[in-house]
Amino acid sequence: MTKEQLKTVFGIREEVFVIEQEVDPAEEYDEFEDSSIHFLAKSQGEPAGTARWRITDKGVKLERFAVLKPMRGKGVGFALVDAVVQDIKLHPDSKGKKLYLHAQLDAMPLYAKFGFQKVGDMFVECNIKHFKMELYL
Repeated sequence: MTKEQLKTVFGIREEVFVIEQEVDPAEEYDEFEDSSIHFLAKSQGEPAGTARWRITDKGVKLERFAVLKPMRGKGVGFALVDAVVQDIKLHPDSKGKKLYLHAQLDAMPLYAKFGFQKVGDMFVECNIKHFKMELYL
């Protein structure tokens, strides 16, 4: 990913998480930016959404899924989850590892379409309700 593309990714996350959902910028950007695989979704050539994934000691973590408000309901989120899961499947270091994410309540049905299952109790992260969801490929 180029620096320009990464700047666009951060712009989408700023719009969705920091401005719209009022997440503290200190919580949004972390030490894993350089070690994560980032995705930039476009719709008709325009930036529409983003996500990233990284390998952790617990498996493969999918995170920072964000779709710009005008692009929601148009399949961008589905395409992002699909692209990320397909990319993980192709990565040699992900073989045999659990995929997991922290799903905001509104996004849980989307992740469930890919076979992710809710695990454990609801928790609050950055003042937003989440459930952990897992998938074994």
